[in-house]
Amino acid sequence: MQPAPQRDPVYGLMAEFPSMKALIAAAENTRAAGYEKVDAYTPYPDHDLIHALGHHGSRVPLIVLIGGIVGCLTGFGLQYWVSVIAYPLNVGGRPLNSWPAFIPVTFEMTVLFAGLSAVVGMLMLNGLPRPFHPVFGAKGFERATTDGFFLCIEAEDPKYDRQDTETFLRSLDPSEVQEVAS
Repeated sequence: MQPAPQRDPVYGLMAEFPSMKALIAAAENTRAAGYEKVDAYTPYPDHDLIHALGHHGSRVPLIVLIGGIVGCLTGFGLQYWVSVIAYPLNVGGRPLNSWPAFIPVTFEMTVLFAGLSAVVGMLMLNGLPRPFHPVFGAKGFERATTDGFFLCIEAEDPKYDRQDTETFLRSLDPSEVQEVAS
């Protein structure tokens, strides 16, 4: 029996920058240098930073579309099954499949399923709930919600080398570079 592989005790290296502008420039340089597993932490969102990190479109809209279609088919199918198959009652000479009467429930089921799939899809794609993340232990990271701008290169990045990555981060002129334990 082989022992389980040891997990690297280092999550990555984190650099703190004095402003959003400096962080965006550092993120662009980091992506240009070939680092892939990079994340930034700021007190407010910035579209330029998202592009600098190389994040692309989200899959949430597709998940919502699929959820809405499933909701639409479920709402219509449930009413069709009840009205035509399970309890066929001919009221006032109308056809059993009176689809105009099915529209309100079908619409509501579409909205319900789309909304629920949006919430569940967003939580799953973001890896939430996550009560603890290694960057929470970094010195000064609590300022990421007020006035701190941080860039973290994860140790799982294919290009990550402790010494080379630290030298690279220091070349970006950060306020501080520190190691983040996992």
